[in-house]
Amino acid sequence: MELARALGNGEIVSADSRQVYRGMDLGTGKDIDEYGDVPYHLIDICPAGSKYNLFEYLRDASSAIDDIEMRGNRPIVCGGTGLYVESLLNGLRLPPVPENPKLRSQLRGKSLEELTDMLAQMKTLHNTTDVDTPARAIRAIEIQTYYSDHPDAAAQAEPHPLTDAVIIGLNIDRNERRRRISERLIARVDSGMIEEVEHLLASGIHPDDLIYYGLEYKYLTLYCTGQLSRKDMLAGLEIAIHQFAKRQMTWFRGMERRGHHIHWLDHDDPKFIEKTMNIINE
Repeated sequence: MELARALGNGEIVSADSRQVYRGMDLGTGKDIDEYGDVPYHLIDICPAGSKYNLFEYLRDASSAIDDIEMRGNRPIVCGGTGLYVESLLNGLRLPPVPENPKLRSQLRGKSLEELTDMLAQMKTLHNTTDVDTPARAIRAIEIQTYYSDHPDAAAQAEPHPLTDAVIIGLNIDRNERRRRISERLIARVDSGMIEEVEHLLASGIHPDDLIYYGLEYKYLTLYCTGQLSRKDMLAGLEIAIHQFAKRQMTWFRGMERRGHHIHWLDHDDPKFIEKTMNIINE
């Protein structure tokens, strides 16, 4: 947030694989109240219970970045899902989707409203250009159908690495990281994280769909459905988050070995923004 304001025209593009889901706020640590007037993208774009994936993220993040830059602003990709960050930096693109004559024939003659309703059953409609004409809507349905039938299609993608990205990493002492994680976990539980999961379950989301998201939603769902005691839930979740944070750092260190230069700055450096701006302007 501070960097976006310092740039004067910064906009956040989330690279968090779980903050895309609506109603999953405390469990994913959205902290939206801190954003203030800073624009953000790819948060709260999917219904809880759905399964957003890397292919959708690359499409949506690229679209958001193009839109931000077209308006003369600066995109700041931020988040802890290393696979999303690295795939975006590598410029991974999905292969072209072939035409499906049979499907097109089935859809021909349907109204834009009917097509929009069909597409809405397949994905969250946060890209309005998909449904501005029947032809676009049919193509969008065709694409969604193809990737649903060919989940391995991305393996054919040819990357187009980003060459002008500046990568900043937050460096934090292991013990301090663990302390902050533990404190934040208790704060989120006290703020209603258990009640959040209870509400999601009461809204009709199947427990298995919440467990699928892992970490907080796995352990809290097991607790809310009587499969874990509160003590075991908190102990197991704390360990799991610490392990996840360690894996995150392992991923980012691996990115360096794979050729991505990361500028590591101390998380509590009072000159963090000044140093970041200097790196950006080099």
